[in-house]
Amino acid sequence: MTDNNNKPGLWSFIRDAIREVLHGGRCYWMWVSFLSIFVIIGVLLYVYQIRNGLVVTNMSNQVSWGFYISNFTFLVGVAAAAIMLAIPAYIFDRKDIGDVVLMGDTMAVAAVTMAVLFVVVDLGRPDRFWHLLPGIGKFHFPESLLAWDVVVLNGYILLNLAISFYILYSHYRGKEPKKSLYFPLVLIAIFWAISIHTVTAFLYSSNSGRPIWNNALLAPRFIASAFASGPAIMAIGLQVIRSMGNYPVSQSVINHLAIVTSIALQVTLFFIGAEIFTEFYNEGEHAASARYLFLGLHGHAALTPWIWTAITFLLIAVTILMIHRTRKNPVTMNIAFGLTIIGIWIEKGMGLVIPGFVPTPIGEIYEYAPNFLEIMISVGIWAFGLLFFTVMAKAALPIQCRYIMKNSKSTDPTYCEPYDK
Repeated sequence: MTDNNNKPGLWSFIRDAIREVLHGGRCYWMWVSFLSIFVIIGVLLYVYQIRNGLVVTNMSNQVSWGFYISNFTFLVGVAAAAIMLAIPAYIFDRKDIGDVVLMGDTMAVAAVTMAVLFVVVDLGRPDRFWHLLPGIGKFHFPESLLAWDVVVLNGYILLNLAISFYILYSHYRGKEPKKSLYFPLVLIAIFWAISIHTVTAFLYSSNSGRPIWNNALLAPRFIASAFASGPAIMAIGLQVIRSMGNYPVSQSVINHLAIVTSIALQVTLFFIGAEIFTEFYNEGEHAASARYLFLGLHGHAALTPWIWTAITFLLIAVTILMIHRTRKNPVTMNIAFGLTIIGIWIEKGMGLVIPGFVPTPIGEIYEYAPNFLEIMISVGIWAFGLLFFTVMAKAALPIQCRYIMKNSKSTDPTYCEPYDK
């Protein structure tokens, strides 16, 4: 099917995308099958959770946000960090980053999708979600911060999908996308990315009964840690894409992400240090949650090893990335990326969400750890996100390769070819 200009039309685009997704070699189908198994396990366990209620998890009246919301908080930050590719690509016209910026947008969409799924599985009665639908239920916008979160997360997905679809469809048709059409959306998406994590931070800091969250640094700390973990994940993902096919991911892009991660880690560690000083220099009853997290409280210290492991990982990572030689070395650089991801995941998840509930406002201490069901449902959501990203990347990469090859005037017949693996 073609349009009036004898260019491939929308249905051709959809048909070729589906055909590309269904075409692949042994490695591709092994990866898809591996992820699908965990998705199915996660769905089955989630059905069991729905039928029996949240009582089958280790959450309780004392700790009502647990492993699910910890992952949600982390993933919102990963999604927001996509602007670390968007800004140099769209604002400063960095061609090397422009060649891969759609992969960053795709990661952002996958991350927000997983974040929303973690909220869904955290709901005891997801069938009551219709109460949020405007016109049917009561959305409570703008007075509810949860309503704001729904707006910013769904708006961010739509913005990234719209930008990516228009650019990719233009490339598919062999046309240069009109900057006047997509650039305003890019500017909105950049500011929107900051808003999604700011609103998430405000959700925490607005809980007056949780002193550890009641500080003005929470939103800046969220943004800083997002700009550390997000680029680290993108850097690893882009290296995988480069290794699985002859896709032109320039090393300068990886170096850019390494520098961003390094700077963001330094800011993050400074914010953590500032909070520790504030909590303990004039320690009062309001610092009980911080004491439980960092030092233990009344013999309870389940989270103390978690947070100090996270801080140790982040210190090692920032040291590696601050030294030019180790930051340029692929092995040590990727070790630093891995330590950053794990460290931020702990610090922003188990090290932030759980201590907000310990002790309770009446001084009760309930130590929480996720059980097998929570872990496997979470693994299922992560597997779905990776599968979602894999499918979108599989459809998009050949189009981008042909577009880049055309513009680079490459005559190499193997350029961008090995996507049948």
